[in-house]
Amino acid sequence: MAGCFSFSATLDSCYRYYFSRAGLKSITTDFGDGTIIHCWAPKTRRESKPNLLLLHGFGANAMWQWNEFISRLIRFFNVYVPDLLFFGNSYTTRPERSVSFQALCMMHLMDSFEVRTMNVVGISYGGFVTYSMADQFPERLERLVLCCAGVCLEERDMAAGMFVVKNVDEAASILLPQTPAKLKELLRLTFVKPARILPTCIMDDFIVVMCTEFKQEKEELIKEILKDRNLSTLPKINKPTLILWGEQDRVFPLELAHRLKRYFQKPFNLLSC
Repeated sequence: MAGCFSFSATLDSCYRYYFSRAGLKSITTDFGDGTIIHCWAPKTRRESKPNLLLLHGFGANAMWQWNEFISRLIRFFNVYVPDLLFFGNSYTTRPERSVSFQALCMMHLMDSFEVRTMNVVGISYGGFVTYSMADQFPERLERLVLCCAGVCLEERDMAAGMFVVKNVDEAASILLPQTPAKLKELLRLTFVKPARILPTCIMDDFIVVMCTEFKQEKEELIKEILKDRNLSTLPKINKPTLILWGEQDRVFPLELAHRLKRYFQKPFNLLSC
């Protein structure tokens, strides 16, 4: 569809309009070390409101995952919606691919906005980053929401058959679809009721616009998540936390939510839906 109408690019433009209309502005921050982070931040920050950082998961950029909630959240919070590294317009020339480096970059970003304390909501991969932020900067985070974030998974879980995929390479081929068949597989995996009919031209367009840039770097992010992961080495955090999970989640099964709740130092709220 090169040179023709692009459904995905048009929808992306619509999301930009919605975010701007809601009271956010697009800001690109250069850390000066080869790292550039894009973020939607308040046009006017109100000191009377708490700060809220929204961290997305794998998929398209942050707008696609948070657009539905922005207008409601912005009434109560100063909302910040960044693109994590290698998503949207954020990237780095540095070699780090760890969740802890993503978390460090998010905190540097909030420093650039002179935001001292914040609440953080992280969905899926964004939940891993949220958890790392709580570990590295406990004095800066007030409350957390972890949505379907399998932070307590172990490397052996995949071999034990907990997931629908058998290895990391298979997971990457679905999370970063390069063909309509793989995109359909991703939709079946992530939606309880996926679209029954989706034209191939629309899927091809989405893949070109959203799934080809930084493909290698994203694969490295996925592999880094599972590498040498063991529950015994997972830091324990002590912040008010809501664990939000889908009962039919097939990416990170609900068992991981119960495992995470048991692992916390004190009982935290778990809501499955």
